[in-house]
Amino acid sequence: MYEKIVDSILHFFKDIKNNLKFLLPIAIGTFIGIFIFGNLLKIVFDRFYIETSFTFIGLILGSLKLVIKQANIKKITLLHILCMLITLSFSIYLVALENTLNIISYINSNSYLILAGALMSAGIIIPGVSKTVILMMLGLYEIYLSAISTLNLSILLPIGVGLFIGGTIFLFLINFLFKFVKSYTYFGIIGFILGSIFVIYPGFTFDIHGFISIALFFISFIIGLMLSNLQNE
Repeated sequence: MYEKIVDSILHFFKDIKNNLKFLLPIAIGTFIGIFIFGNLLKIVFDRFYIETSFTFIGLILGSLKLVIKQANIKKITLLHILCMLITLSFSIYLVALENTLNIISYINSNSYLILAGALMSAGIIIPGVSKTVILMMLGLYEIYLSAISTLNLSILLPIGVGLFIGGTIFLFLINFLFKFVKSYTYFGIIGFILGSIFVIYPGFTFDIHGFISIALFFISFIIGLMLSNLQNE
């Protein structure tokens, strides 16, 4: 559905009736899912941070098969590998940068929240790029979940403005990249996916929490593979 969604949004005013009929149910389902799972994720992250993080890592790695297949190439070239390494290096750089910044002092700034929303839109628009990971990089994930569960508009409105601005930009960008350099774009996405693991990885403990985390990792990895196969059928 991805390319159809992008096309419907970019050409919304050319056929408002049919585009609205297609997009509205998706939008409603998205908002319902955000409010339902936003509260659920907040609870499991608060109580089972390591286990939840390993579950995310398993799902992320399990999705790689689908992204590679979507690249639709017969042979992986050096340029494909280079695209992946560039985005992977950029992701690792962001992780290192996040650890050196005093992000907390900026969080209450509307301009920072708008910027966060704009960057977060990349995780909504670009396949394989997780908005969860982006929010974690910006130190906003738990604040975002809390704002959803309490309907804190002082947080949600600036992020929403950023989402609209960034979403518009990324829609045109991803449409252009898929049109002219589709396979290289997907390998760039793979680099982002691999880099996201460095953000989520919570460390490992040799106790019951650690062993449960490993079990959840393998279960979620298999689920990711199954979903990838399902989407290819």
